[in-house]
Amino acid sequence: MKRFSAFVIRSKWFIIFLVLAISTFLAIQIPKVTINSDVISSLPADDVDAVLLKKIGDKFGGNRMGMVILDAENIFTKDVIQHIKQITDSLSQTEGISSVSSLTNAMDITESEFGMDIGQLIDEYDLPDSPEELALLKERALTNEMYAGSLVSEDGTAAAVIFTLYDDADIQEIAQTVKAKTESLNLPENIYYAGSPMLITSIARLISADLTLLFPIALLVIALVLFISFHTWRGVVLPLLVCILAIVWVIGLMGLFGYQMSMVSNNIPIVLLAVGSAYAIHVIHRIEQVKQTDRKQAIIVALSGVAIPVILTAVTTMAGFLSFIFGSYLKMIRDFGLFTAMGTLFAVLLSLVFVPAVLSFFSPQNKSKTKAFQKTSVLYKHFLLPLQKFIYSHPKQIVWIWIGLAAVAVIGITMIERNVDIRNYFKKDNPTRVAEDIMTEKFGGTKPIFVLFKGNVQSPEVLQTMARMEEYMKAHPGIGTTQSVAGLVSKINGAFGEGPIIPDDQTMIEQLWFLLDGNENMKKLVSDDLDEALIISKFIFSENNEKKDFANYMQKFIDENSTETCEIQITGMPYIDVTMDRSLISSQIGSLVIAVVFVIFIVGLLLRSMLSGLYAAVPIVASITMLFGFMGFTGIPLNIGTVLVASVAVGIGIDYSIHVISHFKDGIRKGETVAEALHETISISGKAIVINLFSVSAGFLVLLFSEMVPLEYFGLLIALSMLASGMGALTLLPSILILSNKKR
Repeated sequence: MKRFSAFVIRSKWFIIFLVLAISTFLAIQIPKVTINSDVISSLPADDVDAVLLKKIGDKFGGNRMGMVILDAENIFTKDVIQHIKQITDSLSQTEGISSVSSLTNAMDITESEFGMDIGQLIDEYDLPDSPEELALLKERALTNEMYAGSLVSEDGTAAAVIFTLYDDADIQEIAQTVKAKTESLNLPENIYYAGSPMLITSIARLISADLTLLFPIALLVIALVLFISFHTWRGVVLPLLVCILAIVWVIGLMGLFGYQMSMVSNNIPIVLLAVGSAYAIHVIHRIEQVKQTDRKQAIIVALSGVAIPVILTAVTTMAGFLSFIFGSYLKMIRDFGLFTAMGTLFAVLLSLVFVPAVLSFFSPQNKSKTKAFQKTSVLYKHFLLPLQKFIYSHPKQIVWIWIGLAAVAVIGITMIERNVDIRNYFKKDNPTRVAEDIMTEKFGGTKPIFVLFKGNVQSPEVLQTMARMEEYMKAHPGIGTTQSVAGLVSKINGAFGEGPIIPDDQTMIEQLWFLLDGNENMKKLVSDDLDEALIISKFIFSENNEKKDFANYMQKFIDENSTETCEIQITGMPYIDVTMDRSLISSQIGSLVIAVVFVIFIVGLLLRSMLSGLYAAVPIVASITMLFGFMGFTGIPLNIGTVLVASVAVGIGIDYSIHVISHFKDGIRKGETVAEALHETISISGKAIVINLFSVSAGFLVLLFSEMVPLEYFGLLIALSMLASGMGALTLLPSILILSNKKR
């Protein structure tokens, strides 16, 4: 370490130049980073539901449906009908949109003097304008299940224009185009935008807005806390500079290699604030504590002492983040683990190389002044010194207090809920959330369900099975309306006086089918080769248990009715959500177990004592237990954002434990008594821990002002986990070390 420290001082100019060159190159790559908030694209390539969903999108003109909602006192007026047509026509001419459905282009099957007539519900060239025509339209629309609850709400106060995107379309670009085109019409009705394209685009916009607004605020808050703690510009600028450079390097690499920012990886800059500042704070604090008149020699001595603990904490922190790669189902979480680990590596390298190189240019602080400030500071006088005395006097009581807190937290753990519904990522007054609530209340939800039938879709067997499944689906409370070619064929058959059923004769079906040829709706219901067909529906409930019950309910029908000539498969967002929910548990358990095992093994290996590894893990396990207990008692759900917190807490919190153990063991090796080693540890490492704890927690609490609910939870939980980990390292761990060194 002394040779390494001497090399850093000798090569200071080269180090500074190299850091600036790398930073400039990678900063240029940052604009290449795009935001992808689509959860489906993060599922593994072999995920059954995702594969089937993509196949349906390729074959039937897309599976991503968006909605433009017009909210008015009465939809059935001349002006509102005209406005629906304007939106429909505008979206129909938008590149990337495969189909558009609304009241003004909906297919209508009616009986006529010639037997049966297939046309449109509304003549687009002669819109209804008289009270009589509008009243007739209202009656026909609200009494027909093809329209009521699908294109118009059953109370007649809202209408939906539903558009479907091609599978390879640019989701965000089209969503922005839809919104821009609709807003350019300057319509008087309340307009809302719902569906997965609008959700994905809204999340991407909020991610960008949060990073732009909240990250600078977090930096300012951390800078203020650092200045109050250090009272020097170098104690403020250098830790923040390390964070910023590490973030630039990571985001630059993402841009260089074509990775996208997600609703998970947007947390990387905030997390690296915690990691990067911690390493730099410990290095700077130790350098300023060394009593050497020669500045270069002081840095060599300080760096030799602090480098091993800092490297050790970095390795264990990286292990915590890398656990996401091995324990997570979603690609976005694995990417988060990879790049956060890389950012941690960059932060520790900069702290051990760049920071000392910069400090070597400046004269040391006035030691007597620094020591006097330390002795009279509020932190030392009113917190660290009393804390050290209390720990030394009452180690057993402290251990029992932590055991009691953990026992209470276990009760809260049993109350934790899980929620992967993306609409809950928005605050209740957010326009996107309001639109989703309207769709749920008035149109049966926004989560599409696709039931795929393979076989000769003109055969009575396939169509009759489809018809039975539609009735079976409608019997479930989560399903309002369904749409399929079987429904159209039975309706046409009914118009001929044969009853609304599927004929037993395939020749008769083919004759009825002829009347449907060329209809726009057929493209999204039947394949060109007539060997596959869809039932399209929407699921209303957002609770995971309801989705699981529905999946089991549908599987029963599929198992009983799927044959070699009529194969049935089902997918859709409720199924994706169930997979996501299942992955949350596996990701949480897998990444957490891997992280804790890594921490114990690495700390034990580097300190040459597995017992030290176990000691270091005790405060972490206790703090995570209390963190999960807090989530259970407060109703904070486990979701894509909060599933990261525990492993991040392991990665960050272990730093505190390692510094305490290393400092304490170093004092014992020097021949100090337990009391002296404890005093030295709490005074020096304790101060750095408290500074880092409050500075970074304050930065994370800035996320409470985020527009995204998971980011709010993430900021709050990380701040609480850091508080618990820090206090565990400063109270529980020293108490264990005291009790294990009784003979001294």
